[in-house]
Amino acid sequence: MENSIPTSCCSYLNGQWVKTGNEFEVVNPATAKPFARVSTIDNGQLKAALRAAAGALPAWRAKTAKDRGLLLHMVADEIARRKTEIARLITLENGKPLAQSEGEVSMSEDHLRWFAEEGRRVYGRIIPPQANGKRHLVMKTPIGTVGAIAPWNFPLVLAVRKVAPAMAAGCPVILKPATQTPLSAVVLAECMEAAGVPNGVFQLAIGNAVMISEEFLSNDICRKISFTGSTRVGQELIRGAAKSIKPLCLELGGLAPVLVFDDCDLDKAVQETIIAKFRNTGQSCIAANRIYVQKTIYKEFLNRFARAVEKLKVGPGLNPGMDIGPLINQNALDGAIAQIEDAVKRGGRVIAGGERLNELPGFFLKPTVIEGISDDAICMCEETFAPIAPVSSFDTEEEVIRRANNTPYGLSAYAMTRDIGRMFRLGEQIEAGTLGINDGAPSTSQSPFGGVKQSGWGRELGMEGLEAFVETKHVSIGGV
Repeated sequence: MENSIPTSCCSYLNGQWVKTGNEFEVVNPATAKPFARVSTIDNGQLKAALRAAAGALPAWRAKTAKDRGLLLHMVADEIARRKTEIARLITLENGKPLAQSEGEVSMSEDHLRWFAEEGRRVYGRIIPPQANGKRHLVMKTPIGTVGAIAPWNFPLVLAVRKVAPAMAAGCPVILKPATQTPLSAVVLAECMEAAGVPNGVFQLAIGNAVMISEEFLSNDICRKISFTGSTRVGQELIRGAAKSIKPLCLELGGLAPVLVFDDCDLDKAVQETIIAKFRNTGQSCIAANRIYVQKTIYKEFLNRFARAVEKLKVGPGLNPGMDIGPLINQNALDGAIAQIEDAVKRGGRVIAGGERLNELPGFFLKPTVIEGISDDAICMCEETFAPIAPVSSFDTEEEVIRRANNTPYGLSAYAMTRDIGRMFRLGEQIEAGTLGINDGAPSTSQSPFGGVKQSGWGRELGMEGLEAFVETKHVSIGGV
């Protein structure tokens, strides 16, 4: 295994590792102590990176999709070769259990390989003419340089979701990682370098989020921004993009409901709800945020669910067999405790967890189940991003669909049922970009991902994920 901490904890610009005197610390959330230092770039260096991307565009765009795909496969090969090291690094900076970090690395590799091949399938078309002597073509061309802004909760795979399709489409990319989790992005840059990706095609810009986003918004070289993060920041990007009508792809906040119907396989429903709620310690935009259970099975589901939650192992992600790691920082832990306290004040009853794990030094919260909770509790109205599972009951399908949709968010939703007709009705009526039916982990490379309402614009993954980085042109040819 190679060193678990990258030797070049700095930005990667135009084929060079750029180290400066301005540094910040990266904290291990399992210990609450810093374990690495990373240097940041300034605005002048970012401007130079954008110019380098513009210089790289003509040659990268001119490559065949097959040749671009071969390079992406080589990047995937490097990630696969370094899987153990990268997974350990994700756990160190993010806190998630090692097995989940290994899953993130595998999914990142899969995304790269999917888009390496999907790039060959960017099809135009010939349109039958309406007038003699004319022919009409539709062509797809790369949109240009892309600014990619990735979050901390899935620091590698959510970066790759942006970088891989943009590069496959023929676009240079500048990646800005979260300052909480920059090291996995550094390793991604190392893999790009090792694979021989041309200078300027992939660049890593570590620095102040406001400075970098404002430069992406105002600089004409950056032709599109792809962002994953909070709805609040997404709204700021929309305001900034309005000045130049800059296109955005936004994957924003979620408030995912789980609808558990009385015809479900109860054991399967508990298992998949555990996955949907507690994967990555609940720190996921698609995490189950509200659990609605039909009254006829409410008590039985609640008992089984609470017992299963109590068996989840909590501790540092590098320890063997952990299910739940720490929250990302103290603010996240304090916010989770505040949501629990609010729920209890509003009549909720804690039947599992509900407390800090004080015997450990990091930001740990016992996985929590709260039952009998009202729909106006904070944890039912705002994204939780913590291992807190609020459970309430419902009577009818119509009622629970109404309650599930009663939110400005619509990123994902889940349902547990064996009724085929209901599956179709839910698919048509639930207001969410992804619906997992008897499936707590529905995301996959070949299927589109994104939100409706205030959960975002556009789609990542699937063929839609590559379409996001091309322009559609009409070419009319006369005299033929």
